[in-house]
Amino acid sequence: MLLVRQLFGASANSWVRALVIFVLAWVALVYVFVVKLTSTQGQQATGENEISARRITQALQLLEHTKQRNAELKQLIDELMSDQLDKQSALKLVQKLENDPLNPKQGLESLGAEPEGFFDSAPAGLRGWNNGEGGNDPQADFLAGDDLAHGEPSLEYEFTRRRIQTNIGEIWNYFSSELAKISKVVASKGHKELEESISQVLVQGAEHKRSLLSDMEHLRRSDGYETWRHKEARDLSDLVQRRLNHLQNPSDCQNARKLVCKLNKGCGYGCQLHHVVYCFIVAYATERTMILKSRGWRYHKGGWEEVFQPISKGCHNAGTANAYNWPGKPNTQVLVLPIIDSLMPRPPYLPLAVPEDLAPRLKRLHGDPIVWWVGQFLKYLLRPQQPTREFLFAGMRNLGFERPIVGVHVRRTDKVGTEAACHSIGEYMTHVEDYYRTLEINGSSVVRRVFLASDDANVIEEAREKYPHYQIIGDPEVARMASVSTRYTDTALNGIILDIHLLSMSDHLVCTFSSQVCRTAYEIMQTMYPDASHRFKSLDDIYYYGGQNAHNRRVVIAHSPRTHEDLQLRVDDLVSVAGNHWDGNSKGKNTRTNQVGLFPSFKVEEKIDTAKLPLYPGV
Repeated sequence: MLLVRQLFGASANSWVRALVIFVLAWVALVYVFVVKLTSTQGQQATGENEISARRITQALQLLEHTKQRNAELKQLIDELMSDQLDKQSALKLVQKLENDPLNPKQGLESLGAEPEGFFDSAPAGLRGWNNGEGGNDPQADFLAGDDLAHGEPSLEYEFTRRRIQTNIGEIWNYFSSELAKISKVVASKGHKELEESISQVLVQGAEHKRSLLSDMEHLRRSDGYETWRHKEARDLSDLVQRRLNHLQNPSDCQNARKLVCKLNKGCGYGCQLHHVVYCFIVAYATERTMILKSRGWRYHKGGWEEVFQPISKGCHNAGTANAYNWPGKPNTQVLVLPIIDSLMPRPPYLPLAVPEDLAPRLKRLHGDPIVWWVGQFLKYLLRPQQPTREFLFAGMRNLGFERPIVGVHVRRTDKVGTEAACHSIGEYMTHVEDYYRTLEINGSSVVRRVFLASDDANVIEEAREKYPHYQIIGDPEVARMASVSTRYTDTALNGIILDIHLLSMSDHLVCTFSSQVCRTAYEIMQTMYPDASHRFKSLDDIYYYGGQNAHNRRVVIAHSPRTHEDLQLRVDDLVSVAGNHWDGNSKGKNTRTNQVGLFPSFKVEEKIDTAKLPLYPGV
């Protein structure tokens, strides 16, 4: 840099100065390419090609974000060439070069961050893990994650921060719902001015809510704990993945204890995935290698292993030992598991329980530990075969999937009228609009993208017609194949895999949690971020796992009934939650009084259930 400063002296030739600046600006990028593309020498040939391709993609994306800097440098060089740059401007240029986030050291750090992700098949710029959770500017988000404190937050701090964020939403749910009721009464009596006043209060209140949520996001990003959050999330995920790999690859397969899981449960793809995860949780808890029986799978007759990687490297069948139905005996070598609805007796480690040894760390890291826990099993299970991986890459490329983007899943056909109500596209888009307005609260502007997945092709066309100011990304053909008549085909399977993949990679989800597809995408999303528990809006249910044990919340603020529909609550009462009405109230049963009724959602907190599970020492 001393040499550069000297070159800006009065006697320095302008052509030399311009050349030096140009070389300095680009040598960093060349260095990054050379180092990253040569760092894979000595690896296996197949792995080398894949890693190099991924890193090239990362590097190309980083280059994309140098365009603005390039324009600035070009202008400065033009000024140098015409001798119009004074000494003060020259010093500013030196400062830019010294602090340039694209210098070799920082560039390598950015490119070297290996993100986690569903299938590990997303372009680097689309993986939330590598984007500091922002999803707009990968380079800026990465740098924003650089902490000042590099410390660890307390459990109380993290819990309180998340509780405030949740209760901002709950207080808005309450006031917006109550004011909407009042507005209807006023309108029916012809009080136009008062109706308009209430409307203005709602508009201002919504903006206030968005501002508070934006402030909470800023607090998280700048409180000095982001490095810890990312490291703790990676460490916990790596630990669980090592344990699962150890469990599924016993040293002596013939004599290993096994648990047989039959994939062909009579339900759809999302439901079948959750069935396999349930089997895997039981296998983990009982220290049994899971044997997945998938030949003749209704979605793909060739079986699981033709779509995803085998769940074991060498232990694929139950062997010749006699198989016994659940619960078997302690010395039973091969155990066959029924569906979760028929499981008797029911062990304490079923969802919503998480492992006792991981619970203290999960409570501090994550807003909904059971969703994280389920996501880890999906992460292990859904490792694609190469054709599946290539199909996902091609699907993302052909659809033009870019961030920021909101994933919307509209479930129709067989769900409507039986398991869920029908919601108009406008109901979904109201929450999409709210998300983008929150993103733009400080005056920024982003391209408003929506990835729309549905089992009704008409929904995609309807959304494009009604919301032309949005980029609606979706494939009507995939939606048509998801209809009941053609659902169980290879083409439909590819479509639902792609839909879940892209939904999970979105910055925010708007859907109905009554759908297993949406819950699966939400679970996988947790593997993309340290904590993505708040990145959703469900139009109906709260998160649940089919066949789960009771979902209890602990009362932290006493409640006296307002009407005959309300529960009476004391501090430390447990409430078995049935659902959230999204109007500031939830419904449940007070386990102390057995009374069923409503209660204000903000007066309770989650009770995290734990179960004593194997520790897998040495793994």
